[in-house]
Amino acid sequence: MKMKEIIEMSTDELLTKRRDLRQERLHLRLQQQSGQLEQPSRLRLLRRDVARIETVLTQRAKQPAEAAAEPAAKKQK
Repeated sequence: MKMKEIIEMSTDELLTKRRDLRQERLHLRLQQQSGQLEQPSRLRLLRRDVARIETVLTQRAKQPAEAAAEPAAKKQK
């Protein structure tokens, strides 16, 4: 999944996608433990996709906080 695609998704979609990817990753790890995993690289891709989603979610969570802090900083001057 590309970063551009992730940024265009809504927060609710990102949360749902993150949950789905984590669940898929769990199933792949179980397959790996039993020796049935056909695409080991898929685990790495899932881990990176989850990290990208969490990065965007964190950025979105910080945006309103930063916007609220800016007017307060201007008033102090």
